[in-house]
Amino acid sequence: MAESMDIRELNVLIEQKSSFVAGLTAGMNRVIVGQKHLVDSLITGLLSDGHILLEGLPGLAKTLAIKTLAQLVDSEYSRIQFTPDLLPADVVGTMIYSQKDEKFQVKKGPVFANFVLADEINRAPAKVQSALLEAMQEHQVTIGSTTFDLPKPFLVMATQNPIEQEGTYPLPEAQVDRFMLKVVMDYPTLDEEKLIIRENLEGALPEVTPVVTADDILAAREVVRKVYIDEKIEQYIADIVFATRYPDRYGLPNLKGLITFGGSPRASISLAKASRAYAFIKHRGYVIPEDVRAVAHDVLRHRIGLSYEAEATNVTAEEIISEIINKVEVP
Repeated sequence: MAESMDIRELNVLIEQKSSFVAGLTAGMNRVIVGQKHLVDSLITGLLSDGHILLEGLPGLAKTLAIKTLAQLVDSEYSRIQFTPDLLPADVVGTMIYSQKDEKFQVKKGPVFANFVLADEINRAPAKVQSALLEAMQEHQVTIGSTTFDLPKPFLVMATQNPIEQEGTYPLPEAQVDRFMLKVVMDYPTLDEEKLIIRENLEGALPEVTPVVTADDILAAREVVRKVYIDEKIEQYIADIVFATRYPDRYGLPNLKGLITFGGSPRASISLAKASRAYAFIKHRGYVIPEDVRAVAHDVLRHRIGLSYEAEATNVTAEEIISEIINKVEVP
């Protein structure tokens, strides 16, 4: 009985704390037409303290979506345009010699912000991509011999064009694994496309004003941590991730030859955290299997290694995840 009472109290608390989600969603929808899944995913990443990788063809409003989210939260925002000649110092900062003081001074780079947009991250060479690694994982940056903490909240939102395009450096697995969610954007529907044309012909985009502060986000994250995950849901999450590693144990022997490596323990952690945040967005104090299924594709699609056989037969990570979700027993 005590537990059900706790859940009831938690639901009330979440109802109070999650009121800004509607404001964020409304703000995003004023600028971005359609793309509901993208908006949900961005807010999920924001609430579960997870970095987000957006993939889509040029012109699908990836950069605009991230910029709008950053403007809706009253916080510092910086954009780094990745190019083949970018250097790690351009991202994290460097030491500059001051003639006046006759000593080296630290000049902090654009990574020192609450929201960092790494635009076209796969256009820069590996050394620059790895400069972001320490920042993303440790929430700190080392310049010279000094280590600096990054501001809270700290969120890296990166965009990339699909790998097939010219002049791109594929992100290494270790780097991709640091992203909690990989969201793939698709073309808008016909009606959405007409609305996009109409809005753009009318002139300027609607002005975006902050609806929430950085402190509100940090407070909401504390509440998200209290969202209840039952043992059965934990088992469900572990089963889904294990099925990507050992598909034959879950009655999916046909997938064994298609997967070279499955999700790491980080995949399980991310799946649990994202499910919690998704439950919070839906104003619930507990996680249900539908929450796990809703975020599973975004959490797992970049964590499954496809074999040559899969690529030869045009099997995608999406299809594999869908097959696993349909097969693994729901609690």
